[in-house]
Amino acid sequence: MSTPVNFDIAAMSLYVFFAFFTGLVLWLHREGKREGYPLVSDRPEKPLRAPIQGFPGVPDLKVFKLAHPEHIPAREPERDISAHVVAYDPYPGAPLIPTGDAMKDGIGPAAWAHRADVPDMTFDDNVPKIVPLRAAPGWVVDEGCPDPRGKPVRTLDGKIAGVVVDLWVDKSEYILRYLEVEATGSDRRVLVPMFLATVNSNGVVRVVSVTAEQLAAAPGIKNPEQITLLEEDKVAAYFGGGHMYATPDRIGPFV
Repeated sequence: MSTPVNFDIAAMSLYVFFAFFTGLVLWLHREGKREGYPLVSDRPEKPLRAPIQGFPGVPDLKVFKLAHPEHIPAREPERDISAHVVAYDPYPGAPLIPTGDAMKDGIGPAAWAHRADVPDMTFDDNVPKIVPLRAAPGWVVDEGCPDPRGKPVRTLDGKIAGVVVDLWVDKSEYILRYLEVEATGSDRRVLVPMFLATVNSNGVVRVVSVTAEQLAAAPGIKNPEQITLLEEDKVAAYFGGGHMYATPDRIGPFV
């Protein structure tokens, strides 16, 4: 006669939960090391024998499988900004102070990411998604909305920095993304993010994040009728960074 075996389902369920939860915590801790690891020694005069990773170690590089551009790594290459900054205090981790033009150098809020240097594409017909109206047949400005084309652009310093010559539309989102502005005194054209500009009822544009001189020096684009993901990031970072770096009085706390 065989001896009956007692099987406690409740206890077994509890043990399975403990094992699952322990594995989840370790996995989350490992995934949290995608930024900032391996650690850097605070004693640069004594090089490390092995990278400081802790347990568990740094995870393998994650790759996003996208339609376009294909297979983008999650961890982007680091930018060397050492020539453009100086440490506020002589200890590791101290705040970095820009030494040149932070907006052009891409420092702090003006920093940009190493995105793919190819245009974003529409999902259906696989063509550049963000284009000027001159390259978008059938797209027009609604009659009830002010049309800034041909109207002046005033900047932070009150000067007329240029004239709007065209509007760039996002054919996937059905919204305007950029104002194409021809800088005053030159034939150079730059793109101003639509969300960092205001347009009054008469179509006159005001951009308070930069001065007229800074607008004329904004990052350009290679193709006059399309913009790449990398160029988008640089343009947005430049104008967004102006809210902190455009003038000296903007740097620092309000109180």
